[in-house]
Amino acid sequence: MTAPLSSDRSRAALRISARVSAELLLVFAMSAVALWLLGRMWSVVWPLVVGLLLTTLTWPMARFLRRRGWPPALAASVVTVLFLLVAVGVVALIAVPVASQSGELTDGVVEGIQRLREWAAGPPLNIGDAQINQAFDSAVSRAQEGVGSMVGAVVTGVSTVVNGVVTAVLALFLMFFFLKDGPRFLPWLSRQLPGRLATDVPTVFARGWATLGAFVRSQAAVGLLDAVLIGLGLWVLGVPLVLPLAVLTFVSAFVPIIGALFAGFVAVLIALVSNGLTDALIVLVIIVVVQQLEGNVFQPMIQSRGLGLHAAVVLLAVTLGGSLAGIVGSLLAVPIAALIAVVWNYVREQLVDPAGESGTGGQGAGGQGAGEPGTDEPGSGATVPS
Repeated sequence: MTAPLSSDRSRAALRISARVSAELLLVFAMSAVALWLLGRMWSVVWPLVVGLLLTTLTWPMARFLRRRGWPPALAASVVTVLFLLVAVGVVALIAVPVASQSGELTDGVVEGIQRLREWAAGPPLNIGDAQINQAFDSAVSRAQEGVGSMVGAVVTGVSTVVNGVVTAVLALFLMFFFLKDGPRFLPWLSRQLPGRLATDVPTVFARGWATLGAFVRSQAAVGLLDAVLIGLGLWVLGVPLVLPLAVLTFVSAFVPIIGALFAGFVAVLIALVSNGLTDALIVLVIIVVVQQLEGNVFQPMIQSRGLGLHAAVVLLAVTLGGSLAGIVGSLLAVPIAALIAVVWNYVREQLVDPAGESGTGGQGAGGQGAGEPGTDEPGSGATVPS
């Protein structure tokens, strides 16, 4: 016969459960308020995030120049100008070959449309020119009826492009200031905070900076892998514009989901109009295989090693971010998860029993000791000479 439950222990367990539930509700409420405030300030937060990501990409060059005795402003200016030149060069690398072969591509598109019409006119469809023209007229009339919505869509698209340009300009200016004054930020922040916050907050920020750098490097590695594999497939098949397509694949790797779809669509379209349907289908298979390997093998492995996150966490973070905030959520999901891991690891280090601290290296996610003295990373505790 089982012993009866203790009323005192039951009440104590119920009180603890109620207290923990109330604390969790408070945490969730504060998180919701923080996300709401973030959404209200998104027009400022998004350029700041882009500027930080660009800074992690360009900081090694600025650090190299500063260590050679260059003034911070001059080093930041040179790196910013070089970054702009590289960006323009990438655009030219894509646009110039496309423009030089635009006539050939246009003829291929026209020929492809003509082949499609001939195929539709034969069995089993047997669609004549009159039916095609009728369908075209019907489409035109529907487009005219929906001209209002089309104008609205165009205005929305123009607004999106303008916002993108403004974001890019702001991010570029922020990148310059981060490169110039970044190493001074955490020492200044440490002087403004009281008590142990003067140590805790700068340390967490420094580790977070190192984590962002690991994220950008891992994305670049994944993009380079995609570009090489897809570029080799296009070269073997004899598809034109191999180099611009490879560059486009590399750049699009920094924009999850949509970037891969766009680069793949362009590659398949060029293969279709230049080499025919068979090679286009082969290119499609190559792209699908590479993208599946990237999404399920390469990206989780590279990012999990660079960020200190398990591959399953990376996959779940990207899925959750995409479902909550679309493309931007997918882009920011992995670095946000890594930053959360940085904060959690640091809090766990501070809460560990002092008797069991042996062997604790004080490393955050990714294992970088970014806050250690002697480093001159932006956001590190070291002061870089002006």
